[in-house]
Amino acid sequence: MTEIQNGKKYDLENRTLKFALEVRSFVKRLPKTVAIIEDTKQLVRSSGSVGANYIEANESLSKKDFVMRIKISRKEAKESRYWLSLINVDGNDSIEKQRGLLTQESQELMNIFGAILKKFEAGV
Repeated sequence: MTEIQNGKKYDLENRTLKFALEVRSFVKRLPKTVAIIEDTKQLVRSSGSVGANYIEANESLSKKDFVMRIKISRKEAKESRYWLSLINVDGNDSIEKQRGLLTQESQELMNIFGAILKKFEAGV
């Protein structure tokens, strides 16, 4: 779904892809402890699922399927935010800053998917 925002063409598929790629970049910078390895596995899965389900929504065959996929995208963005919060960065300011940006992006994606659902349910 391409939208116009502030006079610019905006592609949510690209934004969700960028989010998943940035998560992968973040994960590569983390220390390899047992807890971090397990948490990052979940984070990588959920961050990729945000965009994958959005693509599925755009290819949906019914309104019901579209709504379900958008809800799943929103849920996966929320789950990504959760896994990001669990990861211990041991006071590394650079990694903490990157985590903060990713947390903010996951929240923004949740808000966008919520707005899509509201518009869809309102019949817009």
